[in-house]
Amino acid sequence: MKIAVFPGSFDPITIGHVDLVTRAMPLFDEIVVAVGVNTSKKYLFSLDQRLEWLRQVFKANPKIRVDYFQNLTAHYCQRIGARYLLRGLRNGSDFDYEKTISQLNHIVGGGIETVFLIAQPEMSHISSTIVREIITGGGDATPFIPKEIQIT
Repeated sequence: MKIAVFPGSFDPITIGHVDLVTRAMPLFDEIVVAVGVNTSKKYLFSLDQRLEWLRQVFKANPKIRVDYFQNLTAHYCQRIGARYLLRGLRNGSDFDYEKTISQLNHIVGGGIETVFLIAQPEMSHISSTIVREIITGGGDATPFIPKEIQIT
């Protein structure tokens, strides 16, 4: 069974994340959208809220499972039997960063492969960081988040 993990903070999930998972579905038997928990990082939304949003967004698709983990992504993949990591690339800077991380994950994760999908041009400017800035600045983030998500 081909299992991929799509790790992230999803603080909050964006339409770019959803597009990436949707496009990757034909490649894998199961995609685990997994919230990585870093206890030293400050999040805008609680873990429970982010998990609930992910469940709402992907509830209609039985090939997608929502989970969370702490510590190394590669170790989480080994624990659940995933042989693939799914990552999105928006630009060259993403590639440089993700290439290094994928090489380290390959070593630490016992040969785990990272599959990169390039962001659609209309989504390449969207990131959780930018969406958080819009939200904390009092702007309307609706165009950048899935319709299932209501941020007040």
